[in-house]
Amino acid sequence: MNILSRDSLELGGFAGIVEHQLVTDSRIFGEHKKPETFEGLGNMVYLADAQYNPFGSSGMHPHSEIDVISIIIDGRVSHEGSMEHGKDLIAGDAQVQRAGGEGFSHNEINPDNGKNRMLQVWALPEEKGQRAAYKSYTPKLDGVTRIYGGDKSQDQTFDSHTIMDIVHLKAGTNLDLNNDALIYVITGEAKISEQENGESTAVSSIVNGDLVRSTAVKVSAINDVHLLVVSQNQYIRIHS
Repeated sequence: MNILSRDSLELGGFAGIVEHQLVTDSRIFGEHKKPETFEGLGNMVYLADAQYNPFGSSGMHPHSEIDVISIIIDGRVSHEGSMEHGKDLIAGDAQVQRAGGEGFSHNEINPDNGKNRMLQVWALPEEKGQRAAYKSYTPKLDGVTRIYGGDKSQDQTFDSHTIMDIVHLKAGTNLDLNNDALIYVITGEAKISEQENGESTAVSSIVNGDLVRSTAVKVSAINDVHLLVVSQNQYIRIHS
């Protein structure tokens, strides 16, 4: 189990955005990968925890052959672009934009006079040349909401062997994960323990801004916890 703290990383940014980059995968960034950041998991290749300045924006820019996942944490985002132009997202919402071979252009804007906060995640598609497409979600506030990944027999999420779940744990509840995962603490505080033969071994505290690379772990919420969990065909169980 390895833990990377957001606040240990250099603050960067561009346009009207300041951000901490926590995952910069070598498959995308090559020699420009930041050595202090994690590699991705499965097809997930990038994770940044960003704040938009008051009335700041990313500026209109294009993407191709990448899936772009945005998770709004605080404030609002106004979405402009070639898909779902004019859509407004509020804290708790998530949007997923599949560029495919067709590609898309977009601009994300903070419409308010205070900073907002948003996670930006990228994933490589498993097939090239797909049509551009858009999905949005309002994850439930207790339990697990899948926002990315799954097989082609369903259409609730874009298909991928790489799974992304938004997890809300109430204080005193536990999350069991039995496979390779990246776990990002969006808000809250928890204990995380490695599991071996049903027994806890190493135990650590994790808080807002911590990214954990793990195999088999139990996450125990000290207070209400909001997580992004990235995995591959992962089994998740929540219990008291």
